[in-house]
Amino acid sequence: MWVLVFLVSIAAVSAEPRSFHREKVFRATPQNEEEVAFITSLTSSIQADFWSPDSVELIKPEMHVDFRVEAQKTYRVERLLAESGVQYTILIDDLQSALENQRDSNIRAAHSYEKYNDYNSIVSWTASMASQHPSLISRSQIGTSYENRPIYVLKVGKSAPNKKAIFMDCGFHAREWISPAFCQWFVKEAVRTYGSETQMTSLLDTLDFYILPVVNVDGYAYTWTNNRMWRKTRSRNANSNCIGTDPNRNMNAGWCTVGASKKPCDDTYCGAAPESEKETKALADFIRRNLSSIKGYLTIHSYSQMLLYPYSYTYSLPSNNVELNTIAKAAIGELTSLYSTKYTYGPGAATIYPAAGGSDDWAYDQGIKYAFTFELRDTGRYGFALPESQIKPTCEETMLAVKYISEYIRRKV
Repeated sequence: MWVLVFLVSIAAVSAEPRSFHREKVFRATPQNEEEVAFITSLTSSIQADFWSPDSVELIKPEMHVDFRVEAQKTYRVERLLAESGVQYTILIDDLQSALENQRDSNIRAAHSYEKYNDYNSIVSWTASMASQHPSLISRSQIGTSYENRPIYVLKVGKSAPNKKAIFMDCGFHAREWISPAFCQWFVKEAVRTYGSETQMTSLLDTLDFYILPVVNVDGYAYTWTNNRMWRKTRSRNANSNCIGTDPNRNMNAGWCTVGASKKPCDDTYCGAAPESEKETKALADFIRRNLSSIKGYLTIHSYSQMLLYPYSYTYSLPSNNVELNTIAKAAIGELTSLYSTKYTYGPGAATIYPAAGGSDDWAYDQGIKYAFTFELRDTGRYGFALPESQIKPTCEETMLAVKYISEYIRRKV
């Protein structure tokens, strides 16, 4: 009996989510190559968790470098930064407190658009939306994840023949919780305003929207149960104890050539091959099957308040660069008009950093000439711990930009 109680206690402890007590998030801003080398050496030696940029290889002068440091290493990091003379600040003094403050309450009675919803809640919501709004929404399963979770896409739009479409996905990176929140918000607003708002009504009458609320379903579920800071998928890697691949380095667009790692333990691991992950393969297969109708591709990430377009795997510009830049500028104008939130925009490699294997570059290379990546709020004050109080304003302003891009595409195609 006591043995059984002891084993149950062990299981309960092991099931507890990872704690981030006294862990800090630093922001360093190296001014020259010498300071870049120092930050590179420091963060490599302590195995820092990079929040922005995604990896140590992407650090360059005058860039804000945000990274998380484990509790037992924070004193050493702060001392070395102070001695080095590198500009730095502490963005988050205790990450666990920030994560606890992120949610208004741990009590979740039902799905809410102004709270973060776990994977099971989102799955139930997709079924509910399709059953409640059958004239506007249908649900289809496009695949299963490594851990055998279903991957659902909602098709939103009024039924009509030969319609063009826009594909939008959220939740590529598991810890970017504001991303799936936006996909849910978009669907809610689409059905709420259809018939009463001229723009949304015309969009849904003439376009279909394919909405994939969570790409990385295993990783997202894991951030709720085990490790809030998890980024990758949850697949096992051959000849390694390290789990997962970065799904947004796993697409066949300059795959693993720049800004991605070939080491399975790294957060930007590109995978064993393009589309090696069941999740990215499901997404890519769905788009390929519907390529004749899909004219726009939107992928939602966080954080840094940017609107990016191809390319990220090369500094070469897309053939319609001027057009994409014009669209991005106008879309950001719409976004900023609501809460004066400042965004930057431009081609990915030049605007944020080079990164191969991204889904927007892949979509563009498939012939979808209107491909954009949103990096939502904020710019680092909260980072991946964006409070629930910011879900509504973030989604409201992002809707304005998405509707502008969608309207542009509607008129062009």
